[in-house]
Amino acid sequence: MNWRAVIDVVLLVSLCTVKALPRSYRDTEGKISIGQRFSQLQEKNFKAIALVLFAQYVQGETFSKVAAMAEAVTGLAERCAAAAARDDPRCLQPLDRIFLDTICQEDELPAFAACCAGKDPERNSCFLALKNSSQGLVSTFTRPDAEAACKDYSQHQHLFTGQFIYEVSRRHPFLYAPTILSVALRYEEVLKNCCGSTGGAARSPEDCFRRQAPAVLRPLKEDGLRQEHTCGILEKFGERTLKALKLAQISQKFPKADFVTVTKLVLDVANAHKACCHGDTLACMSHREEILHYVCSNQQTLSSKIQQCCEQPLLDRSQCIIHAENDDRPAGLSPHIREFIEDKGVCDQFAREKDTHLARFLYEYSRRHPEFSAQMLLRIGKGYEELLKECCQSGAADACRSRGEEKLKKHIHETQSVMRTSCDIYKEKGDYYFQNELLMSFTKKMPQLTSAELIKFTKQMTAVGSKCCQLSPDKLLPCAEENLDLVLGEICRRHLVDPINPGVCHCCSSSYSFRRPCLGKLEVDEHYVPLSLTPDLFPFNEELCTTDEEKLQHKKQEMLINLIKYRPQLTQKQLTSVTVAFTAMRERCCGDKERGMCFAQEGPELIKRSEKLLSA
Repeated sequence: MNWRAVIDVVLLVSLCTVKALPRSYRDTEGKISIGQRFSQLQEKNFKAIALVLFAQYVQGETFSKVAAMAEAVTGLAERCAAAAARDDPRCLQPLDRIFLDTICQEDELPAFAACCAGKDPERNSCFLALKNSSQGLVSTFTRPDAEAACKDYSQHQHLFTGQFIYEVSRRHPFLYAPTILSVALRYEEVLKNCCGSTGGAARSPEDCFRRQAPAVLRPLKEDGLRQEHTCGILEKFGERTLKALKLAQISQKFPKADFVTVTKLVLDVANAHKACCHGDTLACMSHREEILHYVCSNQQTLSSKIQQCCEQPLLDRSQCIIHAENDDRPAGLSPHIREFIEDKGVCDQFAREKDTHLARFLYEYSRRHPEFSAQMLLRIGKGYEELLKECCQSGAADACRSRGEEKLKKHIHETQSVMRTSCDIYKEKGDYYFQNELLMSFTKKMPQLTSAELIKFTKQMTAVGSKCCQLSPDKLLPCAEENLDLVLGEICRRHLVDPINPGVCHCCSSSYSFRRPCLGKLEVDEHYVPLSLTPDLFPFNEELCTTDEEKLQHKKQEMLINLIKYRPQLTQKQLTSVTVAFTAMRERCCGDKERGMCFAQEGPELIKRSEKLLSA
């Protein structure tokens, strides 16, 4: 089976075609048959989606078995599309039932025996639960060795794209299917460029891969991370928080859209995320494509910035719209919303329809302030809610609400000040020394994390500085806080797997919108028992003489982390003194003919001197 040909036309599928997928395929029994859906999607698209879906459901099975199931269900769909078979009972079953029947009819799938013994819809829920519990079942997808990939591609070109789809899908059971298909086609282009028989690429396929593959594979990591992040918010903080976040983001993106339209989009987007986070592949695709269809069909009332996105191939449309600029604010839109503070009927409205009133406030405030992050807008919305709760119960509501406005201005100033200060430090110190500042701070807050984890998370935060600190003031806050939110979300998900400490627990659990300021205010973990001073805590050896600057910086950062875990109360002045002494020792020993002997003598002496410095 030539899987490259199977998905070649997926990039050209129109919205109208994919819109043929029902809003919730579980609710469509007797309405849209598998034959109709085959006719709407055509064989190549149907088979590609089937391969993704089966690989995401039965992650532990071989490619040949998964491909055979995709072939079988596509064959059934093709037969059902023929006029003579349209009344066949099998052809009238819902698509999810047909997919699960196909899995359950397979021999040697004992892991699914309990699910297959159940009846729908419980059977479907059982399969989704297995998918949820199988995170980490398969090792993370990594770029294969270039030489091996080129050999495999030349020998099995007709199977390569299908194999790639299978490998990625089983490792990302919740990832949006069109993202996987898009990356698969682009990855094959990399293979063509790097494994060719002529040109410079053929002489050095590894260099070619190193240059081209990361950009092609990046969407797998980034989309997967964003989806995990959103699902984490939904699971931890609930649907109300997710809807509030999407309300702020959509109001900023489409400031000309009226409240009813934005509310409709918020509900649709929240429902899409619920399906995607639950692992409902077909429902997830259906929801997302319907949203795209609605947005692109209503550009006139939504945004003037998305026309080019809506003209792109389907698989590129979603990401293009997400990353498109916010539309211009309507002319004459005042930056203030005085009516929510000064109107005499505010307390009555709040009492009658609390959620609608708060949603309208968040909508009006968000569409006026594209320079704020969505998280900050949620904090403002929460502050407004607390203000009304307090003021509407007091006898002096007007004066009370005025005090709340002052608190709001103070919070906005503090948030902007924190981001500006961080960027000033980043611009002054550069990547490496800025990351070291973060390492000092986060090792004190979260000493339970491993050195590798601390270096990874602070490197991601440093990348946020590199990305956002160069932007204009009106773009800085949304860029910085929303990208930091992804990193902090990853830390909090790590905490769920293996609890870090009570302070982190509180910040990760109490409030989504206040998570960043809460973690920022954490100081030294008072419950942490410092490391004991052992000979291997600070390994001084010839590896410190490496000329590879990246490796040397990594070793220094590992030592910095261990130093803080050994002395959590370490001050900047003490660190500077120890660093000067370490640098002098390193230069001395790396210039010595007997480097190993020098480090063996000088290392223990440095530790003794450092202990005195740290005890002073």
